[in-house]
Amino acid sequence: MVGRAEFDRRLILGLGAGTALVTATGARAAAVLGDDGNYAQDWYLDSFLDLAEDAEAAQAAGKRFAVQWGMRGCPACKRLHTTYFAKPDIETFVRERFELMHLDTFGSREVTDIDGERLGEKAMAAKRAVRTTPTFQFFAPRDGKVAEVARMPGLLGEKDFLEMFRFVAEGAYADGSFEDWLRKRQAG
Repeated sequence: MVGRAEFDRRLILGLGAGTALVTATGARAAAVLGDDGNYAQDWYLDSFLDLAEDAEAAQAAGKRFAVQWGMRGCPACKRLHTTYFAKPDIETFVRERFELMHLDTFGSREVTDIDGERLGEKAMAAKRAVRTTPTFQFFAPRDGKVAEVARMPGLLGEKDFLEMFRFVAEGAYADGSFEDWLRKRQAG
C-alpha cells in the first residue's frame, strides 16, 4: 500500500517525466505552482514569449489563443487552477480549443507583444490595462491582424467562466458583447 507522501512523490516524478495525469476528479492535468509563486496548468503553452507567433501557431493548430494574467499569492488564481481546471468539463473544453499562455502582472520576463513591442511582463500588464487577476485576454485575427477580441477581468463563476470560453471559441465576439450573447443563450 502506498502512503500519501509516496503517492505525492510519484505524482510529482510522473509529471516531471511528462506523464499524462488523470486526477481524482477526472481532469487530465494538474495545477503547477511555479518557482515564481504563480499557479498554471501543466498543459499551458511553453513559448518564446512572442504573442503574435503564439497566436499564429494556435490558429494553425485550429485553436484560439489567450493570455492568462496571474500574480503570486492571488487566491482567485489558485481557485482557477485547483478548482475550475480540476473539473473535466472545463479543463477538457478549454484545453481542446485554446492555447493558453501564463504571464505574471509583476513578472520581469521579456515578452514581445502582438504589435511587436518588447516589454517586461509588468510593463505589458500596465500597457494592456490588466488591473485584476486572473485576467484572460483572448486574441484572434481581426481586420487582417491579430487583436484582443474579448477579455475576462477577474474570475467569473464556474458556469459563466466556461460560457466565456464558449463565446470566444464560437467567434461570437464578432456579433456583439459577451453579456448580450449570454442573455440570449439563457433566454433561448
